[in-house]
Amino acid sequence: MYKFSNKITPYIFIIPAMAVLLVFFFIPFFQTIFLSTMDYSNDIYMPVYVGAKNYIELIKSPLFLKTILNTFWFMILCVPVLVIVPLILAILINQQIKGKTIYKLIIYIPVIVSIVVVAIAFKWLFAPTGLLNYIIGRMGWHSVGWLTDPNVAMISIALVTIFRGIGYYMMIYLAALIAVPKELYDASEVDGANFIQKHLTVTVPQIMPAIALVSTISAISALKVFVEIYVMTKGGPMDSTKTIVYYIYERAFENLDLGIASAAAVILLVIVLVFSSFNILVFEREKYKL
Repeated sequence: MYKFSNKITPYIFIIPAMAVLLVFFFIPFFQTIFLSTMDYSNDIYMPVYVGAKNYIELIKSPLFLKTILNTFWFMILCVPVLVIVPLILAILINQQIKGKTIYKLIIYIPVIVSIVVVAIAFKWLFAPTGLLNYIIGRMGWHSVGWLTDPNVAMISIALVTIFRGIGYYMMIYLAALIAVPKELYDASEVDGANFIQKHLTVTVPQIMPAIALVSTISAISALKVFVEIYVMTKGGPMDSTKTIVYYIYERAFENLDLGIASAAAVILLVIVLVFSSFNILVFEREKYKL
């Protein structure tokens, strides 16, 4: 009886987590796949089964293809910065400097502020008559259409995401740096390595799992960006900032086309899985013996 109890105890503890996953992930996931095969365009209460028609329509849609390109462009703008800059800040703050706690707090404050508040603040900052254009005008330059120029709007939104994410990823790196043996730094100094060489040869290899984690999280977050775009541009100008998630929101809640929206959500899931697998192949190949 005692041995049987020991065997079943771990599964009892797993049940709550599995129940949460079942209710909030697996059931919605399979329901989304089912909805993606239905056509709601004629009657939302009486949908018609159409199979893969919604997916074919999305693949042929120039607007949807543009949203995919916009999403990738946003990821390219954000992910390299969110991987490299927090690492540099973490290395600098991890040195023996005075007031490092204050520096951590200042850099981390944007993380605890609501993304809606941050987006509204930057929307005011990027306004045609906002602070940035005022400063540019005082310097004798032409004002910039931060949120009205199709060539600049996505970069402006990326700056908001970077501003808010740097502190979060910096803390992940700081936690990883604590585990790096100091003897390795001492050995590299004996070999004549300077500050940059020391961190390239010791720090980066030692915290590669943290770099892989930050790369994966930041890439997934970039692929799912929504709030900044909804608050600042609503997909404009000229659909230049419309991403996949915003497209899903627009089709589902504005056009009430749940079939197309669900199909787009499934495609987004596939893209996220591909990028997650790619990060594993690049950063943790040896760990999984791939």
